[in-house]
Amino acid sequence: MAAAEPRVAVTAPPGYTALAVKFGVRQRSPHCLLVKEHRVREGPGDTHPPQRTLFVLNVPPYCSAVSGDALSRLFARCGAVQSVDLRDKPGPGEKAEKRTSKFFTNGTATGFRVAYVVFRKPAGVQAAKALSQEGPLLISTESHPVKTGISKWIARYADSVVDREELKAEVDAYMQDYDKKIEEEEAKAAKEEGVPDEEGWVKVTRKGRKPGLPRTEAANLRVLEREKRKKARKELLNFYAWQHRETKREHIAQLRKKFEEDKQRIALMRAQRKFRPY
Repeated sequence: MAAAEPRVAVTAPPGYTALAVKFGVRQRSPHCLLVKEHRVREGPGDTHPPQRTLFVLNVPPYCSAVSGDALSRLFARCGAVQSVDLRDKPGPGEKAEKRTSKFFTNGTATGFRVAYVVFRKPAGVQAAKALSQEGPLLISTESHPVKTGISKWIARYADSVVDREELKAEVDAYMQDYDKKIEEEEAKAAKEEGVPDEEGWVKVTRKGRKPGLPRTEAANLRVLEREKRKKARKELLNFYAWQHRETKREHIAQLRKKFEEDKQRIALMRAQRKFRPY
């Protein structure tokens, strides 16, 4: 009969409970997760409801969505897990977006993170906090191994290869939603055009006798040519200004030279002046 796993006594900060976890069986030193019940005022669209959300600190980098929902499996023994929200730092719960994309993401974050584990029932939070009385929990098991090293790099590279047809379908669907949204905004603006509000103000838009037209490629080329001519003209004017300054400087130098020559000639004439009555 195998010996029981020794429990590790860890002092947690006030309000938190320390859970000892290990990546695998061969790991000697356990890692500590700090957990507590997420207590905030519930607002509209909050994805982290109180009494059913477990706030987790010090989540290691290998516990991510890429590793196969390791936190979901870790806390599944405490009750049904509704969702796991991994973040770089704590923050208020935000309303989930209608459409998520696996192609356009901010990249894989590195380092320790925080997590919000939402259970389907409030009893799951208390059961998760009671796990501190057990031995270290295993994150990577034989039935559900967490990929690391070369296997993780291969899986990340395989996920980075984009399926063109799937990407095209997602982009087309996004553009259709965008065009529909623009049409609804234009229809709403046309309906409200010229209609005063409660205070008597009338909203003025760009639409009128000369509405703003989008620039075409030819218009962009004309603007670039105009800017190029303007820049060349400015350089030419600067060149002529420099040449004008040089001409004035040379003219002043010639005047000074002639003035000195005249002074010498007058002094010589005064020295040679004699009295000649006849």
